[in-house]
Amino acid sequence: MKRRQFFERVGFVWLGLNWKKGERGMEAFRQDLCWWCFGGSGVDPLKFIREAKQIGYQGFELLPREMWDTVRGEGLTIVTHGGHGTIADGLNRKENHSRIEEEILANLELAKVYEIPILICFSGNRRGLSDEEGIDNTVEGLLRVAKKAEEAGVTLALEVLNSKVDHKDYQADRTWWAVEVCKRVNSPRVRVLYDIYHMQIMEGDVIRTIQENFEWMAHFHTAGNPGRRDLDDEQELNYRGIMRAIARLGYKGFVGQEFIPKGDPVEAIRRAYEICRVDT
Repeated sequence: MKRRQFFERVGFVWLGLNWKKGERGMEAFRQDLCWWCFGGSGVDPLKFIREAKQIGYQGFELLPREMWDTVRGEGLTIVTHGGHGTIADGLNRKENHSRIEEEILANLELAKVYEIPILICFSGNRRGLSDEEGIDNTVEGLLRVAKKAEEAGVTLALEVLNSKVDHKDYQADRTWWAVEVCKRVNSPRVRVLYDIYHMQIMEGDVIRTIQENFEWMAHFHTAGNPGRRDLDDEQELNYRGIMRAIARLGYKGFVGQEFIPKGDPVEAIRRAYEICRVDT
């Protein structure tokens, strides 16, 4: 009797693992690294890229333009790029819309050439705007480019950031706000970049929030809280549980590691990869 048949007959659940020594099943989703967190830590860029690939990472985000060909040459994906300029001066101000439209359209062309699936967008700082006015303005700005994003097959992801610690006065600082924008734009190519670190600071209740709003989420970022450091047991987020919850929802995209390593960056990304890995 074959081993799989035996375990099924005696009532064990087949886990989808490959029983050959040293092999595991398919990963539920892919993992990538945000370059800004690791590139400034004294690493040799090409060596670090190759070590990350060997660990299992399949892409990088927010890379300097001069590194795009190197990453692509290693068979990795450029997962995200900035859709437009500064975080503080964003889509919630009508006077920014013409500039942002021009920047997004130019970056959509780059994204098509380099097969970048996501361009990150920002609400901008509140500066006295009410939630409703900020939402209305952000919707209006995204409607100017949503059709072009659909034609390009690229997702515009509105990132939620905390306004308590890192981005004072940022308006899209709660999940409901960004989700409401996406609902009103009503485009399959306008979604939320749910940053787990930022929303732990602002809201907590991470798993339930993801479950209730998953259809509007295109991408995820990680980091330990407090401190935006390693995903270790000195911070408060249970990343193993969060990643299992995301996998159960059927997520097939990328999860981006966006933490600043405490020590050796290669060992930090190796540990983070294993913590966040979920096999099907």
